[in-house]
Amino acid sequence: MIAISKILIESLNQAFGSLAANKLRTFLSLLGIMIGIFCIIAVLSAVNSLEDNVQEGFSELGTDVVYIERMPWSNQDDLPWWKYLSWPKPDFRDYEVIKEKIKLADRVSYSVFKGRNTIKYRSAYLEDITVLGSTPEYIEFSSSELDKGRFFSPFEYDKSRNVLILGHKIATDLFGNKEALNQEVKLLGQKYTVIGVLKAEGDNMFNFMNFDELVWTSYSSLKKYMNTREDSYGRMLAVRKSPDIEMDDAKAEITGILRAHRKLRPKEESNFFINELSMLTKILEDVFGVLNIAGFLIGIFALIVGMFSVANIMFVSVKERTNQIGIKKALGAKRYFIMLEFLMEAIILCLIGGLIGIGLVFLLFKAVTIFLDFPLHLSVTNLLIGISTSVLVGVISGIIPAALASGLDPVIAIRS
Repeated sequence: MIAISKILIESLNQAFGSLAANKLRTFLSLLGIMIGIFCIIAVLSAVNSLEDNVQEGFSELGTDVVYIERMPWSNQDDLPWWKYLSWPKPDFRDYEVIKEKIKLADRVSYSVFKGRNTIKYRSAYLEDITVLGSTPEYIEFSSSELDKGRFFSPFEYDKSRNVLILGHKIATDLFGNKEALNQEVKLLGQKYTVIGVLKAEGDNMFNFMNFDELVWTSYSSLKKYMNTREDSYGRMLAVRKSPDIEMDDAKAEITGILRAHRKLRPKEESNFFINELSMLTKILEDVFGVLNIAGFLIGIFALIVGMFSVANIMFVSVKERTNQIGIKKALGAKRYFIMLEFLMEAIILCLIGGLIGIGLVFLLFKAVTIFLDFPLHLSVTNLLIGISTSVLVGVISGIIPAALASGLDPVIAIRS
């Protein structure tokens, strides 16, 4: 243990001595290591951050929920895209039929949404906002939480009461520091009472729906003032399976109910798709996999260049210290002692380059997070990958020079 400690201290001294004595040469040699580690860790971390943001945005869709739509979320090679457009969008009657007959699901919700609306409070107004009208069940499907107030009740839904919930940004822009609850606003030319304000979600470009900039009311109220059957409206029919029920069984039951409701013959193809979150995540996994491979290949080429550069430094170091090696061996130093000394030196040099590369990734991610407001993070796993890769490169680049140094004849080495 004492011998290993001495080797480590000697290797540290020699590594920093090489840096101090040949700054430019060492920097140029370590540049490949820095670039390689930077490329690998930056791409891995950026892809992981992107994946986390996407997963967070899609999390509101739910892993136990399916969505009935006329368009699929993934490519369907057997059907042309224009055929989907001739199919009907899911409507309120589909919702009622599924809710009445479904046995393998515990919740069914229906909602419509449309942009380009105006909301007013006295002399203040906001334009181009999105209005969401939903059935009461959608509250349980949404990941949004209330900052203050409450959601509309089933009684208010049944009576088509003009009540609404404001997204956090809408409430802030419309009322400022004033209390929004119980205030009357004008929407769709009608008076609505504010009964709730949602918590701020923050910026995430992958959010399925931005609830910060949304006005949420009941479907029963919305359809009094809007023609919700128009094709221009976005619609969402969602079904959540019951616990302990297989997703395929729930999808099969939904398919049977809808086909019967739409009076499709046994040999006719279904004029709807049942989409789920796994369809999106499968596509994203393929994309992220390609990005990871691309970053890894770029990094490997840079590391190979850096590896040869560090090996060159070590060969020069062996040449310059041949006399010292001979004296150490003459005094009884074992071969493994000499080999470990040079191997540790190569590892330390590569670690220095790798840590600089990781530090640059950290600074870059901090800058992007602050100035572009897009969260990027360097995980502990990727940090360990960067460090272990640096060590591996150090071992590979230093093993041959270390073996050469340990194999020198002490007499010939002293005379050189």
